[in-house]
Amino acid sequence: MSNIAADSAGAVARAAPSGRLASMTGGARRAQAIVGLTGGAYIVLLVTVLLPLAAMLYFSVLTVAPIGGRVAQFTLKHYTDFFTKPLYWINAWRSLTLGFTVTLTCFVLGYPAALLLAKFVRNRWREALLLLIVLPFWSNGLVRTFSWTMVLTNNGLVAQGLRAIWPGAPSLDLMYSYAAIVVGLVHAYLPYMILTCYVSLQAIDDSLAEAARSLGASSFTVFRRITLPLSLPGVVAGVVLIFVPVIGSFMEPRILGGQQAIMLGTLIENQFTASFNWPLGAALGFIMLAIVLILMGLCAPVLKKHMTLS
Repeated sequence: MSNIAADSAGAVARAAPSGRLASMTGGARRAQAIVGLTGGAYIVLLVTVLLPLAAMLYFSVLTVAPIGGRVAQFTLKHYTDFFTKPLYWINAWRSLTLGFTVTLTCFVLGYPAALLLAKFVRNRWREALLLLIVLPFWSNGLVRTFSWTMVLTNNGLVAQGLRAIWPGAPSLDLMYSYAAIVVGLVHAYLPYMILTCYVSLQAIDDSLAEAARSLGASSFTVFRRITLPLSLPGVVAGVVLIFVPVIGSFMEPRILGGQQAIMLGTLIENQFTASFNWPLGAALGFIMLAIVLILMGLCAPVLKKHMTLS
């Protein structure tokens, strides 16, 4: 018996290194597979996102852009200017207000449209309406924005139609106003809210609402307790897809806004294209990115709570 035990112990001792070797080989293969599957995505992320951001961060702490033989030095002046000069934070507040206004308008218009599409419109009518919703994506944004100039001027289509119905109608010149900027941006970003809400509403099982109604719940209660909470992921996705680009928009405010067009996005665009002050433009861009991240961080606990309950 003692010889058998000794032989078994020897076999285990000899097998242990080979087992560790096999385990290491399995771990190495797993790591190699992970690198092979995700390496390409990380390289694309590095080239398309991280490297441009690193370059912009580098420019934002320079006195001048090191182009054409100019000597640059490191400074934080562009960041401190934002907090010491009212011009910048006043326009940042205007951009945030515009972002909230456009996002809220898109939600008010887009959510009912998505609800109708998901729950009440069927078959080919739904396909036709979805095609009409995505139709603006097939045209250039610059063309869409300039087309609004022919609609919102005093001699535009809206004013002429109103005068045809009411000859003594007052002037309806909306061009170069805050309302014109909101109209142009809502037209550009409304499809994002409709499509994201439609996907969430389409995924809700109709049997939940039927069960609630069978227990005596009213239509409003079904909407408040079931439909709206379960569709919050789509609403949140739409809010992010609209709010973030709107606060940095500059094309629609510049074409439709006139004197109302001074936003943080237009200031950044001016620094890169007109003033050639790339460091200041880069610093303002990073400040805008920080504002967006702070707002998302503040809203995250509330959204997480409601989405968990749903």
